Amino acid sequence: MKKQLINICLFILFLALIINACDDTTNIIQIDDVVIPSSNVSYSKYIQPVFNAKCNYSGCHDDGSKAGGLSLTTWANTTTDYLVVAPGYPDNSKLVWTIRGQSTTPMPPVGYYPLTKNQIDGIITWIKEGAENN
Repeated sequence: MKKQLINICLFILFLALIINACDDTTNIIQIDDVVIPSSNVSYSKYIQPVFNAKCNYSGCHDDGSKAGGLSLTTWANTTTDYLVVAPGYPDNSKLVWTIRGQSTTPMPPVGYYPLTKNQIDGIITWIKEGAENN
């Protein structure tokens, strides 16, 4: 009886650890709490973490899936196509159109965590400032 109780407790603990490890909402909540400044936006400090939390996962814009032919896993991947990111010209960038919901395929799609206004504004500012790898 005592051994069965210990086994049940261990199983519940194991199950709780597995469920917690699969929960990505913590990362989403943490990234949504980060305030991206209105100028001098660092790609590595602000933009890539947003892409990692909201865009780079299996079936979307990771290196394996490249949904829409786009990987957002690195600065080089993100800025390779000047139609996607036009440095200095956010209004000419497909990335901006999609995150603003101005394209036929707005991103992220329904059912996924949306970008916050601050994240959208931060990406736009980063592009406006030249889309640098900083």
